[in-house]
Amino acid sequence: MRRITGIKAGALAAAVTAAVALAVPAPATGTAGTVRTVSAGSAAHAGAATAVCPGVPAPSAASAAPDAPLDAMFGNYADHGAGYDHWTGADSTYSAPLPRDQELWIFSDTFLGYVNPDGSRSPVISDKGTTPFINNSFVAEPGRVPDPSGAGLTTIGGGTAADPAALMPPPDATHWYWAGDAVVAGGTLQAVYQEYDRFGSAPFDFAWERNVLARYHLGDLSHPFGVQPLPSSAGIAWGSWIARDGGYTYVYGVEDLGADTYMHIARVAGDDLLRPWQYYTAAGTWSPDESASARIAGPAASGGFLHVASEYSVSRVGRLYVLVTQNTLQPFSAEIDVLYSCSPVGPFTDRTAIYDTPETGLHGSYGDANVYTYNAHAHPQISAPGRLVISYNVNSLVNTDLYKNASIYRPRFIELTLGPVTGRQALRHALAEPARRQAETMLEWKPLAPACPETRSRRNRSRADGLVGEHGYSRQKGELSWPRVTGSPRTSRSRTRRS
Repeated sequence: MRRITGIKAGALAAAVTAAVALAVPAPATGTAGTVRTVSAGSAAHAGAATAVCPGVPAPSAASAAPDAPLDAMFGNYADHGAGYDHWTGADSTYSAPLPRDQELWIFSDTFLGYVNPDGSRSPVISDKGTTPFINNSFVAEPGRVPDPSGAGLTTIGGGTAADPAALMPPPDATHWYWAGDAVVAGGTLQAVYQEYDRFGSAPFDFAWERNVLARYHLGDLSHPFGVQPLPSSAGIAWGSWIARDGGYTYVYGVEDLGADTYMHIARVAGDDLLRPWQYYTAAGTWSPDESASARIAGPAASGGFLHVASEYSVSRVGRLYVLVTQNTLQPFSAEIDVLYSCSPVGPFTDRTAIYDTPETGLHGSYGDANVYTYNAHAHPQISAPGRLVISYNVNSLVNTDLYKNASIYRPRFIELTLGPVTGRQALRHALAEPARRQAETMLEWKPLAPACPETRSRRNRSRADGLVGEHGYSRQKGELSWPRVTGSPRTSRSRTRRS
């Protein structure tokens, strides 16, 4: 099992409600938004920040707070759509930078249709309602900065406007695809998906089967033009994260044993995921044999191996690689953690709790023991220097919660600030940032690939690990052609590009 979703988990609600209430304490602040300011390593030990590797200390402080513009953008877009095939909520929440200032948001299980004026939605069609529910989708964003109104966002899916379907169509009625991360390479979008198979009638009678790579033309994202199998023989769900570093593209995966989920790492030379893969071994070497892939060790981890969520991220920030993951050591934990390394393959140390999701559990903002959060990861290409924009997903163990309150099942965003630094770096960033950020200091962000002059803003920065290629956006061809929405989403009809 890769993730629990509200559509699949209703049958277990009664069994786990008590566990959720016990596992999730009341937020420390007692408010709707829980903001942490912590010293590095505070979740694991007390004392001064330690060195991540010789000469490279862990950040002396980290703070995280809600990213209100992004939250509002998706909330308003979901609530004020005017189409049967309009996005109203989803999970996974990956993103990929595209040419011409575009941002593509990549989702797994997705509600479509309408949100009622009271914030509710009709049940899904399989529950005798009218709401379409599909297993994957895109949402395209045309601007450089998030528009809190949601204007301009466009849902991209499969099927037709009257009969929506998954963007990545399943091979048959018992299989489906959930999204992994995606990158732009060679003028195409390469998106990793995991295929799942239903083998029985019980809610959790399904299992991961294999990994595939779907390729999309940048000028037409309405359907993949090719789907190829990816390595799948070792039982590892690849594509939890993808990062470019030092001439390689690193593909992060998970070995999911239910109660325990472990990190694995593969790589390809260059940026084409169809090139031969190599796998990081227990000896710290690379092997062409997937069976040699080893769990990543965790110096302070239970059992000696690093525990991660099904989705996580590893982003380059200055001289550090920052791992973002939900805390999986506690059932239904509201805690988002970061760990640090001087290498994209670890070891990752100084586990630090940076945020408590305010929605979680009986004491959360919904006052519902069935509500939980999961699968936090970063979006480095839209992050300012020394910061990481991080998303996480919100869900409920009871289907009817998601019908009564459509706002539950949507991504939430926070911004993590790492620091401080002093001297010229801090002064330069302070002068370049808006006035509200001038008093803060931060680590320097050092992209590993040159960016074009048009990619210097927060929203249009090429991903720091160079996923768009050695030449940034300047080599990409093919203008994006999905329909655009103008005006307020309250009054404009959103048109969805379909195949």
